[in-house]
Amino acid sequence: MEKEINQLTKYISVKIPGILDFLIGVVLALVVFFVGTKVIKWIRKIVKKSMEKANVDKGVVQFVDSLLKFVLYAILLFSILQKFGLDTTSVAAALASCGVAIGLALQGSLSNFAGGVLILVLKPFVVGDYIVEDNKGREGTVKEIQLFYTKLLTVDNKTVIIPNGSLANTSLTNVTAQDKRRLDLTVGISYDADLKKAKQLIEELLRKDEDVLQSEGIDVFVDQLGESAVVIGARGWVKKDAYWTTKWRLLEHIKITLDEHGIEIPYNQVVVHTK
Repeated sequence: MEKEINQLTKYISVKIPGILDFLIGVVLALVVFFVGTKVIKWIRKIVKKSMEKANVDKGVVQFVDSLLKFVLYAILLFSILQKFGLDTTSVAAALASCGVAIGLALQGSLSNFAGGVLILVLKPFVVGDYIVEDNKGREGTVKEIQLFYTKLLTVDNKTVIIPNGSLANTSLTNVTAQDKRRLDLTVGISYDADLKKAKQLIEELLRKDEDVLQSEGIDVFVDQLGESAVVIGARGWVKKDAYWTTKWRLLEHIKITLDEHGIEIPYNQVVVHTK
């Protein structure tokens, strides 16, 4: 018994310095981690404010902030592990191998991630733009640009989620990229109607409308001679936010005004002559 007690005492006396060193190391690691998190928050705050002052797009600011956070925390953790004597080279090699395997398994997701980066950097559209994807005809107002998906809100309040890889690798139309849009209207009148009078009435409506930009010019013309009607075209410019309301309002006013002046908007018809 005395011999066993002596061995235990000797074992404890040998191990105590190592245990104390380990505990001190843990405390120091916690202190370094706590201080490091404060420094990381400070760096992120400075970078974020600098980009905001430079009027960088909000989506880019969020992406850079999240990426910076990941990189800085990775550096902090590797530094702490290195202080504990861990072979960081082996850990990095293992992580690289895992990254290759995960990358092969998630090629589609990585493609969407790369597409999100391209969208945020090249800015083919930003939040608030109305876009039309030319590949499948999906369209709507951009509500959110995430790293993997972009969310669109349609005119009937549906949410459309499109992978960024698809948007980055197909053509699309940014309807509201400019501050103003050209308003194109067409209306058919009867061949028996007074063409000049109809053109005059339509032009007056465009010139009186408060949302039509008078400085950009207004055109009213014969667009085509259809089978059942003479198609009159009208063009003007409006601010992008007023496009739809102006179009709907003018079409209604044109119909009412033509009716008041006895100018017929005919149905499709076929005239048959018999002998």
